[in-house]
This record gives sequence, structure tokens and C-alpha cells, in this order.
Amino acid sequence: MKTNKHLISALAGISMIATSCNDYFDQVPDDRLSLEEIFTTRDGALNYLSNVYTFLPDEFNQRQVHETSLFRTPGPWTGASDEAEWTLDNKAKLINNNSIDATEGTMVLYRWKSWFSGVHEAAVFTQWVDRAPLSSAERNQWKAEARALRAIYYFYLVRTYGPVPILEQDFPMDTPSNNLQLARNTVEECFDFIIRELKGARDNGLLDDVSLDRVSGYGRIDKAIASAFIIEAMTYRASWLFNGDCQTYSELANNDGTLLFPTQKSEAEKRQLWEDVITECRSFFTNYGKRYKMIYTDIDGKPVAGPDADGYSPVESCRRAVRTLFSEMSTNTEMIFYRIDNAAGTLQYDRMPNKSGNSTNYRGGSLLCATQEMVDAYFMANGEPAVTGYAADGVTPVINEASGYVDDGICMTDYVGTDGTLYAPAGTRNMYVNREPRFYADITFSNSKWFGGTEGNYTVDFTYSGNCGKAQGNNDYSCTGYLVRKVMGEGDRNQNLVNVLIRLPQIYFDYIEALANTDPTNPEIWTYMNLIRHRAGIPGYGETANLRIPTSKDEVLLAIEREKRIEMSFENCRYFDVRRWGKAVEFFDKPVHGMNINYDGNEFFKRVQIVNRTFEYQYFFPIPQSEIDIDKNLVQNTGF
Repeated sequence: MKTNKHLISALAGISMIATSCNDYFDQVPDDRLSLEEIFTTRDGALNYLSNVYTFLPDEFNQRQVHETSLFRTPGPWTGASDEAEWTLDNKAKLINNNSIDATEGTMVLYRWKSWFSGVHEAAVFTQWVDRAPLSSAERNQWKAEARALRAIYYFYLVRTYGPVPILEQDFPMDTPSNNLQLARNTVEECFDFIIRELKGARDNGLLDDVSLDRVSGYGRIDKAIASAFIIEAMTYRASWLFNGDCQTYSELANNDGTLLFPTQKSEAEKRQLWEDVITECRSFFTNYGKRYKMIYTDIDGKPVAGPDADGYSPVESCRRAVRTLFSEMSTNTEMIFYRIDNAAGTLQYDRMPNKSGNSTNYRGGSLLCATQEMVDAYFMANGEPAVTGYAADGVTPVINEASGYVDDGICMTDYVGTDGTLYAPAGTRNMYVNREPRFYADITFSNSKWFGGTEGNYTVDFTYSGNCGKAQGNNDYSCTGYLVRKVMGEGDRNQNLVNVLIRLPQIYFDYIEALANTDPTNPEIWTYMNLIRHRAGIPGYGETANLRIPTSKDEVLLAIEREKRIEMSFENCRYFDVRRWGKAVEFFDKPVHGMNINYDGNEFFKRVQIVNRTFEYQYFFPIPQSEIDIDKNLVQNTGF
């Protein structure tokens, strides 16, 4: 009797040793160590636990989600949202043109296989760690880490595939497949399990701050990280996609008729889901408010007291919040969860312009290209939105006159920030002038200055014949006339950056979204919203005549959505946010635009369609067909 090669044998038979990228296990001989041998020493047990971590996402490597590897598990999230478009073929395009299917053998299959492998390895570790020579406190801590990781992998699975089978037990390798015909658990059962397991780990073994262990603590799960994932899971559970309001999956059921998504809840029930988020967020602020703080620095990256301090640099502060060198980790008080082992070189190559003549280690690929829609989303320096929508043609911007935005013409003087940073040199198109600091931290546009450092400090020109333009004769050019700049900085592209996966503003946004859904006039919404805006160097709501405080629920939610789109841009939030809000058709079922990269001069600055995109049923990935072929109780997602 054959076993399931992916869901089942990935859970029961994929030895962590065989798949580890950990140096310890790279040295294991071909006959492999037995579990008995591994768990006879503390180092063996610690290395096994380290491997359980290897299935966490490395979101620096999103261009290469096709790689058939069990490790890193990056997603296509940035290029599969309206934030960006890839110049080269990329798996994100399968989502954008509605051609993803259940037989796709890398992106669809390997996220599933990898996270379930992580679930399995966590279970194996928990079963064997009692044999290792550890103190009682250390054993409890390590078990709690594995328990939390298992819950986190389930969170990633549910976020990506919808409800999945929850395995309360592990299965031996030789378990017959007819004993492993596993049905999907319901949405509510999945979230109940994830939240319960994270709380159990937090309350029974996890340390308050494992990063204080400077030898082996960085990147490991502690109470604060578990709490952050609890908040994330609760926020998803309360949202439109999962709370019973989404009708797309209202009839999706297991073979026995069990509906996988909840029926529509009462307003009181939905309110309670958001109240749970509020309670958990407030507990997080109480317990960890002194540990996690927004970053404020001067232009050189040195800490300052706040946005009103002398020398404060909003653009450098925003950059430092997401750009952290391994050697500087202790200075990032905003970073909650992160991955140290990552493909930083790939990310830096994708976001660095290809300027002809630079040395190899400083030349980029110009591959991850911000869309015009994302460029338009950024506010002006006065905190007002520049563009509030588009005309019937879908291209012509509807300009907010109060913002001072000008769509055409050239600025004849340098535009310099309050900290002395040259945001836009003379000769820059007016559409890029007088924008908020986050725009200059996040977007590389034509006539912007690239960073100093090795062969840096040059002016980027994305026009057809420009130094970074399409005419340079290779495939490394921006297809939209913009590049994603976020996370980039001075120096070559081989710097050891930390991949930040959750940071403090994400918790702030979860909190104020929950408040908006229960009490939209609560002043705490604007307390936390304005913390984010002040760090970005723009006025807060209620602080200028035009920035009035919204009062209706819909207005408040719109303000939150706009702010989060900017603050968390290119950080793997928008792909999921727009889906869980029920706004995927509004934002993703339409073309994306950019500059006219086949022309020079004024013709370059005409908005043109880059590619049409189609959204139908892609709220979730399909369940891999190979799994369904083996597991007859595993039903497919609607639309596949």
C-alpha cells in the first residue's frame, strides 16, 4: 500500500536530516544519524530544533519561488499584488493572469509540502527531545518553540490555501495511505487550533525575550513573537474572507457535507471576533510596550528621541525600520519576527538599477518594478493623498487639489527634505516632487539619486535611452519605469540583511482595524495612526484643516487601508489584506500601469498599461492535485 508522497509522507517520512540546510546536518554521512543518536546530546537536539525553523519564509527570494526546495518558502506576494510587476517571467504572473492551477508543481506544491514538513518535524522534535540531556526549564522552552512553530506553519497554510487538515498526531513512515485519508478541518477549527497552540506555547515554556541569548537566541520564538502571531491569526479570522461574509466558499464542503467556511454570523458574533483582537493587542502593548518601539534616527542612522527631535530624519527612520544589517540587529526596536538566513543578495539585485559601467557587485537587475498605482498611492508632504482614483479610462488620475500634486512639468530646483536629504534633483518631473518621505525611501524613479557608496551617487534614468533604460541591450530594465527601493541602502548588493517578517506597525494596524470595526469614533485609532504618520514625517489626522478625523466606519477603514498600503508596502501584507478585506476584484481585476519605457523625453512620462490582470477565484492557492489524487477525502478549493 503506497503512502501519500506529499501531505502524508512529507508529514511522516521526510527526515529533517535529509532536507536540512543547517551546517550541522550538511556534514552528516549518507547513512544518516539515527534519531536515537541525535538526541543523546544537547547539541544534537538544538540542531534538530534549528532545522524545524528552516521552513519559515525567506521573503527576500520571491523571484525564485519556482525553486524545488523545501526550504525558505518565499511567496509571490509582492508581484502578485498591485504593488509591483516583475520584468522577467515569474510565478506571480500565474496569479495575475488567473492561470494558476492545481497541477503547478513548484509554487503550489512546495509551499504545501514545506509547511507540512515543518509541522512534521516539530512533532518529531517534541516526541524525541525528552531523551536529550537538558534541564527541565530548557526542555520546556524548546518544546514550546516547536509547538509555536507548528502553529505558525498552520497559519501560513491557512492564509495561503484556506482550511487544511489539522493533524493532532504524527504518523509513522510506513502508515498505509488508506489509513491516512484526511479531510480538511473547518476554518474555525483551524484558527481555534492555531490560537490555542500559540497560547499554550506562550504560557508554558517560551521565554519572555529569547533574543537576550546572544549565542543562539536571535530569530527564535519567544512570548512576544507568539503573541504577535496570535494577533495576526485573530485578525484574519475576524476578516471578511474568513468570518462568514464571503460567499465564494459558502458551499465548499467535505465529502461528508461538513461546510468548511462559517455561515454568516450575527453582528454581535463578528464584533466579538474583533474584540478578541483588541484584547490581545492591548495585552501585547502592556507586556511588550517597553521592548518594542518605533525607530527614530538622524540622517546617519543614529537614534534620536522622536520625530520632534533635532536632526530627525523621517526618510532614514523609515528605511532603518525595514533595513537591518545582522550586525545592527540589537538597534532595531521595531522588529518583532525575522529570518536571519536569507537571500539578501537576490533581493538587492532585484531592486538595484542596472547602470551600465558599474562593477558586477554593484550592478543590479532592475527587476522588481513598482506600479504606477503604487506610486500614486503615496501621500504628499502635507499628508494629503495625491491621487484619489482614476477616470473611466482607468488611466487618468483623479487629482486631490488640496494635496498640491502636479502631474506634469519639470521642477527647476532641487527638492530637499527637512533633514537635508536630496529627495528630487532639479529636472525631476513634478509628479515626484513634494511627496512624503516614505515615497523617497521606497521608490526609485527617473532622475532620482542612487545611494552613495561603491560606484554609487549617480542619477537614475529609466527613459528608453537612459543609463538604466531598456535600450541598454539586455533584459535587466524596469518594465514600469520605477523600481522598488525599500530595504535598499549604500554599498554593494552583498550585504547581510535581516528579513523582517513582522514589525511593530503591523500590530498597530491590526489594533486600529479592530477598533474601527467595533468603535470607529475611538480616539485611540488616531493615536496609533498618527504615531505612524509622524514617524513618516507627515501631519496626523486632526492636525490640519484638510486632514479631518473621519467619523463613519467606512471612512475610518478607508483611511486605515490607505495608510497601511503605504507604511507596509512591499512587506507581504497587501496581497493578503486586499483578499481578506473582500476588495480583490476592485484592486486586482484590472490592468496595472507605468511609464512609457519605450520612449525618451516627455513621451516617457505618459501613463501606459503594462499588463492586464484578472482576478476570479484566487483568494487561495489550489490544493495540489497530487494530494487530492492520493487523499480521496481532500476536497479542492472552489474554482479549481
